[in-house]
Amino acid sequence: MGIYEEISANQRRSILLVVFFFAFAIFLGLVIGTYYGSNYFGIGLAVVIGTVYFLFSYYQGDRAILAMTGAKEAKKPEHAYLINTVEGLAIAAGLPKAPKVYVIEDDALNAFATGRKPETSSITVTTGLLNKLNRMELEGVIAHEMSHIKNYDIRVMMLAAIMVGVTVLLSDFLLRSFLWGGRGRDRENNQLSVVFIIIGVVLAILSPLIGEAIKLAISRKREFLADASGALLTRYPKGLADALRKIKNDPDPLVDKANKATAHLFISTPFRKTKKMWLKNIFSTHPDIDERIKKLDAM
Repeated sequence: MGIYEEISANQRRSILLVVFFFAFAIFLGLVIGTYYGSNYFGIGLAVVIGTVYFLFSYYQGDRAILAMTGAKEAKKPEHAYLINTVEGLAIAAGLPKAPKVYVIEDDALNAFATGRKPETSSITVTTGLLNKLNRMELEGVIAHEMSHIKNYDIRVMMLAAIMVGVTVLLSDFLLRSFLWGGRGRDRENNQLSVVFIIIGVVLAILSPLIGEAIKLAISRKREFLADASGALLTRYPKGLADALRKIKNDPDPLVDKANKATAHLFISTPFRKTKKMWLKNIFSTHPDIDERIKKLDAM
């Protein structure tokens, strides 16, 4: 599949993600309503929670992420080269507007892009990245993040994170209801309702894991596409490959400025490596960095 087909596919995935998670949230709401003896209550609860959470995250999510990571807007003349690089690559990528540029004061080598669309997007890099990468390597990283913006990855991942958050909230509400009471009056005498609720509880327990696995699988695929798109943008795959080699050997991951909610945004996992490889592969936010380097070298 070509780059432009992937971009169109990303936009379709955005719609499918919203539809799938919204339907799943409604189902959880229906289970909650069955438990309390009123389906209208459960569905209404799901709609209210989902709508409020969605609106806040969609329109304010990028600002919250920048605040959580401690990012500060880059200014000239201190970061003139960084800003000029972002502006130049934005023109090369055909974006309608150059993303805003932010910097995190941290020695780790990392970067991320966020925003709901190219016109309101931003690119953030660490001071460690600025200090330890050469010009071509830095351009490779910026091009990678620019590709996330151009390919609408930022919207797909933001929507995925929002929908996972909604299902987690509803699942938690359902489980707490079972633990602390609040049963519907007719539930004990309705075997179908009991079966329905048992299925709902099982899904409530599994839904955060299922949702997270879906989100991470999407994230890993988007990294490969952004690597390829970024290499095409700079016409120099070696720049990004060399940058990833330095990032791989970085002894100081971004543990202080990242969490599970934002980890999938970064160009490389911001957490320290663990020895539990099988568990790491299931819940990893990124594909194996050696495989990414191998693909870039092959270009």
